[in-house]
Amino acid sequence: MASSATARTTVGRPPGTARPLDALRCETGGPEPLTRVVSDHLRRLGATVREGAPGDITLGGGGFAPLTARTAWGAAGSGIEDEATAQAVTGVMAVHGRRHGVPRGLAVDWLATATGVLTVQGLLAGLVGQARGLPPVRVRTTADRAGLLTVSQYLAAAGADEPEAVEPAPGGPPFTSADGVLFELETLDPGAWAAFWRALEAPADAVRTGWRPFQFRYATACAPFPAALHEVTRRQAWAGIRQAAALSGAEVCRLRTLAERAGEDDGADPWSLRTLGPGRPASAAAGTAARPLAGLTVLEAGRRIQAPLAAHLLGLLGARVIRIEPPGGDPLRGMPPACDGISARWLALNRGKEAVEIDIKASADRGRLRELVAGADVFLHNWAPGKAAELELDAEHLTGVNPSLVYAYTGGWAGRIADAPMGTDFMVQARTGVGEAVHPAGEPPVPSLMTLLDVLGGLHGAEAVLAGLLLRERTGHGVRVDSSLLGAADTLLAPALRRAATGTGHRRPAGFRRPLRTSDGWIAPADASAPAAAAHDVTGLCTEDALDRLRGRGLTVTAVTTDLSALHHDPRLSGPIGRDAHGAPVVPDPWSLA
Repeated sequence: MASSATARTTVGRPPGTARPLDALRCETGGPEPLTRVVSDHLRRLGATVREGAPGDITLGGGGFAPLTARTAWGAAGSGIEDEATAQAVTGVMAVHGRRHGVPRGLAVDWLATATGVLTVQGLLAGLVGQARGLPPVRVRTTADRAGLLTVSQYLAAAGADEPEAVEPAPGGPPFTSADGVLFELETLDPGAWAAFWRALEAPADAVRTGWRPFQFRYATACAPFPAALHEVTRRQAWAGIRQAAALSGAEVCRLRTLAERAGEDDGADPWSLRTLGPGRPASAAAGTAARPLAGLTVLEAGRRIQAPLAAHLLGLLGARVIRIEPPGGDPLRGMPPACDGISARWLALNRGKEAVEIDIKASADRGRLRELVAGADVFLHNWAPGKAAELELDAEHLTGVNPSLVYAYTGGWAGRIADAPMGTDFMVQARTGVGEAVHPAGEPPVPSLMTLLDVLGGLHGAEAVLAGLLLRERTGHGVRVDSSLLGAADTLLAPALRRAATGTGHRRPAGFRRPLRTSDGWIAPADASAPAAAAHDVTGLCTEDALDRLRGRGLTVTAVTTDLSALHHDPRLSGPIGRDAHGAPVVPDPWSLA
């Protein structure tokens, strides 16, 4: 149990910067791609980490009984044996490939990264449970379950009662200027969209037709807007495009290279934790080992993906989650497609949460919010930078109401980039070189239209809150935690940035993780089998025969999921996909704690 740990304070560091895993020790074991992030994040959180025996990850010390974790690519015998096969089975290749019209693998270790963050979450949740009087747990994670979580919104849409608002088809940003600058465009305002294109003298029909697919690209992972818009930017110099953006209120961002990002990388942690005023003693035990946050309350004032996903994960761990929604409710509840009249995508992130409508611009309603904060354990939001302070709802204000609060902000840039553009997924991808990293050499360096950083940012947000809760239990202080899309990009890009910094082939070779077409579908070889598999022409074979032929030659290959609705019955997955009360798909929990 953790009686000595809960009263411990950290010495030797500046005031307010205690780390939740100080005095803990970790031995890591398991597939290196899956444990890379585990080792890095546990070390950054204060643990002493060293490589241990193959198999388990063990974390303990500092008054805590040892916890163990085991992580794997998938179930034994599933054929999910590495990043490429995990992306193929879980639908990641299908979603990332929508902009191209064919499935494509991400050239970064997307699922290994997500699985690593989820493993850290499980370990932190187990420690929080111990600090609250629960027994030690064993954490299990697999990359296939991480993959299902990352495509859960797209899977939800595939299982909805109606079609997408915009039919998925190839196309999308970035745009190219007359002087060869690749750039991303962002605005959430249709008026700013129209004004930007009018300033560039784009055809009115193309401007009107283009807004809807541009607006829904976050949901559909593609943006089939008119080719005329690309033609317009190719006639304009970059200086003129920037001027049009400045006049319209839209924002543009030049695509940066990995080498540029490596040159400015400050090595900062992907989140920050700061203890605040003295709080209350460690909380009493509640719930079970499988739901270590039971009895805790999370207030979430989140929009879109990042903060709602973070709160969703905390809810899966047992917390009571109450959403703070504007008067009339979250407008995204009505975002098509729907299941039983409710947005399928909204359900993927928000099912099981309670909701209260509060107008944060009204003084009386802010008073109601403070009353809720007084009885909560966590307040989590992703409002625009500066908005919380303007409304007197920042950490310093709310910990005055509840000194034991864990105040969590999931933002875009964490104040680390000068003159940063709008902190949205695709703009952060553009600014940090993600567009170059996710495509191999020989392909244009374009951001993925799969919401990579919103999802990974949500995972980081939940990880940061769990670290904050553990720090609160150990010190008795309230805690402020900050996470960001930039931090998510740094975690995802760490191997590529190291290669870029040393000039050793920061992009993967041409054809990397490119599935092979068969007569009726696609197959994906494991990375180690890819060169040999590419030497075989399987275009005349059906998928089953192509798999048999290549496996007969000792190669690891698997079929690529192209229809996400087929995942419901895929025997390769380690956990079943269910349905909620509205008929929307429900993916299995990304970890198990027992």
